[in-house]
Amino acid sequence: MKDASNVVRRYENNPILTPADVPYPANLVFNAGVAKYKGRYVMVFRNDYGYDGVRYFGGTNLGIAFSEDGLKWTVEQEPFIRLEQVKSEEIGRIYDPRLTVIDDELFMCFAVDTKHGVRGGIGKISEDLKSMEVISICVPENRNMVLFPEKVNGMYIRLERPMPVYSFGRDKFDIWMSKSPDLKFWGESELVLGVEHVPFADNKIGPAAPPIKTEKGWLTTFHAVDVDPTRGKNGWEPRWTKRYTAGIMLLDLNDPSKVVGMCKYPLLLPDAPYEAEGGFRNNVIFPGGMVLEDNGEVKIYYGAADTVECVATSTVDELLALCTEPR
Repeated sequence: MKDASNVVRRYENNPILTPADVPYPANLVFNAGVAKYKGRYVMVFRNDYGYDGVRYFGGTNLGIAFSEDGLKWTVEQEPFIRLEQVKSEEIGRIYDPRLTVIDDELFMCFAVDTKHGVRGGIGKISEDLKSMEVISICVPENRNMVLFPEKVNGMYIRLERPMPVYSFGRDKFDIWMSKSPDLKFWGESELVLGVEHVPFADNKIGPAAPPIKTEKGWLTTFHAVDVDPTRGKNGWEPRWTKRYTAGIMLLDLNDPSKVVGMCKYPLLLPDAPYEAEGGFRNNVIFPGGMVLEDNGEVKIYYGAADTVECVATSTVDELLALCTEPR
């Protein structure tokens, strides 16, 4: 397998958000959704807190932060969403947000752990960015949902990652697409990309940052997991043999279920110290946000080592070239 691409440049001051930046209890700050909304950058991040020093956390909430340049962030004084606000005995955790702007409104996809499985939800964030109205939550087992920034042929589109454990008896999860007329009722589901189609994944794949629209198609990242039993201890567990990398692909503008191009090697590998050392789980890159600037620069936001939030940059032309290289 070829090493990672050379068109993505890590920000020299990574990480851009750590637990030390959060003005309330925080142990792990990662897997954030990021969008540019009404002239400024908005980040909703996962915050695990109350660590017992062994493996368990007291809870998870979602924090919110703002930035003028997408690099330096200020966290609000209180969490954006706390579990106690949900008022449901069924839900045990809300995490891994993804932000998408559609028609000047800000939407958030998220995952929820429940007593009966993992579910994916969609909500609309209020204009003052103080609250969220839940629109829909799917049946288990499904998560990693991301929304497209506009309708395609009159329908809302989302990428998602069902988890059919009974079909295979192990991780072998793929990327699917569903359609909706109203963000509430979803169907017409189709397979987009199977794990067997990704040369650098042998375990599972899933959606990452919401897609951005280009003249050549919908450009979107995904996470890819490979397993190496020799990796041994790489975090809190006695053995953490997985590695999470970032990939990138191009979907057809009119039929996003069709992959029209994909880079055959990773977009990003967990090589930097804050990605590969000293984290809760090392060897992890998990993209959650991608912002296309007016000058063609693309900011890619990602969680590193399940511990901190980082950013890397490229250009839209460079990323498109990766997806359209000869196969």
